[in-house]
Amino acid sequence: MSDLETLEAEINTAIAGADSEAALEDVRVAALGKKGSVSEKMKTLGKMTPEERKEMGPLLNTLKNRVGEAIAARKDVLKEEALNARLASETVDVSQPLRNTPAEEGRIHPVSQVTEELVAIFADMGFSVAEGPDIETDELNFTALNFPEGHPAREMHDTFFFNEKEEGERMLLRTHTSPVQIRTMRSQEPPLRIIIPGRTYRCDSDQTHTPMFHQMEGLVIDKTTHIGHLKGTLEEFLKAFFEVDNVELRFRPSFFPFTEPSMEVDVKCDRSGAEVKIGTGNDWMEILGCGMVHPNVLRNCGLDPDVYQGFAWGIGIDRLAMLKYGMNDLRAFFDADVRWLKHYGFRPLDVPSLMAGLSK
Repeated sequence: MSDLETLEAEINTAIAGADSEAALEDVRVAALGKKGSVSEKMKTLGKMTPEERKEMGPLLNTLKNRVGEAIAARKDVLKEEALNARLASETVDVSQPLRNTPAEEGRIHPVSQVTEELVAIFADMGFSVAEGPDIETDELNFTALNFPEGHPAREMHDTFFFNEKEEGERMLLRTHTSPVQIRTMRSQEPPLRIIIPGRTYRCDSDQTHTPMFHQMEGLVIDKTTHIGHLKGTLEEFLKAFFEVDNVELRFRPSFFPFTEPSMEVDVKCDRSGAEVKIGTGNDWMEILGCGMVHPNVLRNCGLDPDVYQGFAWGIGIDRLAMLKYGMNDLRAFFDADVRWLKHYGFRPLDVPSLMAGLSK
């Protein structure tokens, strides 16, 4: 056997023994690489006589081509074996049920859902949505809203204050969404008809209170608004939200610095069973606070109280969700328990609509 035949046999043995594409690549480099065994043989052609070169040249080229073909064939075999092994290890049982899509698996938090319900209701009544920052000034959160100096709400045990600035001003986490009323009245000309849903903060925590909660306020300012409009607005809102044909409200005198007169509103309900039913029964339950906007608040916003008047109200979004959907502990709203959210949450595509129904 000639030297070339011996070399070819050795290379073929190495090719056949390569059990991976990486090992086969090592064989190729050892045979056909710059310093490979076949390449070294090719380099000797330059030192041969013309007669020897005429004889050895075709033999070496043929060897190089056969080695290349053998390597390519072995590579195809290794690719097929790797693919078969992968198919065997990644089998899929097509008889198993499909996983739920994100739209089917995900849930909208009840607070978000109820907020959208409120927006749908009041948008139908001609209200627009106003928003403002969670961090407010003492002036917008208290002073402009007619809170007197020394009012309990200005104390640290009721309000989250930040450290004083160099000039003595203290920023705070807003205790209500009312500062947005001030911002709106100072930036827009009446008539105004807005609702303000958003997060609010107070130092309180128990079964029905959390340090951070959600509130929605409403504000109407024009030249002819009176308390009858307030009563009618609240009745229509509560009928639409609780999806009942009728509600009966009871207005009780109260005090809020920013309204005069101020009232607490009770709604007639039935508490005889495990759930509170709105629009029926003989029981009463406090549902919100409201009143006519105080003249001092109008003056603080640059409006003449002899020309303009209006009404405002505030209601807890979290408590509305508890009442409507039967939740008994407000703290669970913020526990991030997936099991709770899957039980009480709403499907992402169930968008509240007065036409199709708020709660589907």
